[in-house]
Amino acid sequence: MSQYWLNIFAVAAGSALGGVLRYWVSTAVQHQAEKWRAWRGFPWGTLVVNVTGAILAGLLIGLSVRLAAWSAELQLLLLIGFCGSYTTVSSFALQTLALGRSGNWLGVAANLLGSLLLCLLGVYLGRTLAGVWL
Repeated sequence: MSQYWLNIFAVAAGSALGGVLRYWVSTAVQHQAEKWRAWRGFPWGTLVVNVTGAILAGLLIGLSVRLAAWSAELQLLLLIGFCGSYTTVSSFALQTLALGRSGNWLGVAANLLGSLLLCLLGVYLGRTLAGVWL
């Protein structure tokens, strides 16, 4: 198998796993948030997925810096495939737009600022956990 197809397979495998986990985590979190009546209509599931994905991406990048022996295929599988599929910018954008269309401008602001700040903090936390300072 050529290196090109090995890379494609690594991204595809990581994407499949990340997408399934994203669906499971997002659905479970959203269900709990609705059950607790925590600011109904707010996309808690997507926020949790994106923040935990940012933490994981920061941790993986930090580990890849510290452990230079990681193969290109493993980095493609974990970072591009898994993290890329697990996190979801498209859902974030659509849900933020839906909040705006419903007139929930506080929700729009909270989702925009909360996602941006928490995801940046998550990447920093992940890299810090890996022992790599920015």
